[in-house]
Amino acid sequence: MPNYSLQRQTSARLDFHPVSEADFAEWLPFYQDPRSSAQWAYASAEEPVVRCQQWFASQRYREANQLGGLNTLREKGSGALIGYCGLLVQTVDGLPELEIGYSLLPSHWGRGYATEAALTCKAFARTHHLAQSVISIISLTNVASQRVALNLGMHVEKVTWYAANEVSIFRVALDAG
Repeated sequence: MPNYSLQRQTSARLDFHPVSEADFAEWLPFYQDPRSSAQWAYASAEEPVVRCQQWFASQRYREANQLGGLNTLREKGSGALIGYCGLLVQTVDGLPELEIGYSLLPSHWGRGYATEAALTCKAFARTHHLAQSVISIISLTNVASQRVALNLGMHVEKVTWYAANEVSIFRVALDAG
């Protein structure tokens, strides 16, 4: 089974670490900020604490079932939690796909961290021959994430439904640089 974990990887400004529930208090502001969920119709209208607990549970499930997972992104030097990024095994329209997923704390938006982390994931997937291509699943209204995908050399392959959301599937071949 492939190893999708980028633990101990680094980029210019970021260190990749395993997800730890000790980071709960640092990640909770993501769910407390309404901007974080504005682009995604959640099946659950639970309170931020419950949604954050569900997020950590989903990471444990992914790890236990070899479905890839996100990595904690910490800023080099300060050690501040920036967000999460990683390679996720997804099913889109009935087909298995390898997704580069990313979520950042709103306080770190607009600084290029998502692109930097996602480029590290793309290079890792290419170097380890994990797939012929990678995707990102992005809400039609999430312009910032669409820009990240374009920065990765991705293009919109199709529009479809995923987890009760109309989304664009962005794709890039891993042999295409």
